[in-house]
Amino acid sequence: MASVYETLRADIVAAMKARDTARATALRTMDAAIQRAALDGNKPIADTLAVATIRKAVKNLADARTEFEKGGRADLVAANTAEIAHLEKYLPQGLDAAKLDALITEVIAAVGATSKKEMGKVIGALKQRPEAPLIDFGAASKVVQAKLP
Repeated sequence: MASVYETLRADIVAAMKARDTARATALRTMDAAIQRAALDGNKPIADTLAVATIRKAVKNLADARTEFEKGGRADLVAANTAEIAHLEKYLPQGLDAAKLDALITEVIAAVGATSKKEMGKVIGALKQRPEAPLIDFGAASKVVQAKLP
């Protein structure tokens, strides 16, 4: 099975051969971001680095899309939506709400958290779990806040 980065590189070539400039540009930009992250962190390019970089880019694009919507820029909203769609293909499927809820309940019990002041302990413990790459920590944070008094 090819790594996320190898798949991305192969898709760049395919997009260039198909003359799909929007897709090729989005993927090449992501390729450069992954290489820059590897260089900055002095780490080899691995799936965890690639997925983290892609996830960060998707979050930034989604934030920008929100601002473009507020500004009434439909052209930029459409471009960002298309770029997000190209990049989400490389992200693993996240946990569904029921699994996330069960995991958070289990971690709260394991940590022994009893108030919102201990939310950091719960999030820290979630980040140590093997399921961490699949967790959307924005959603997890809201669930933890709802569960802790």
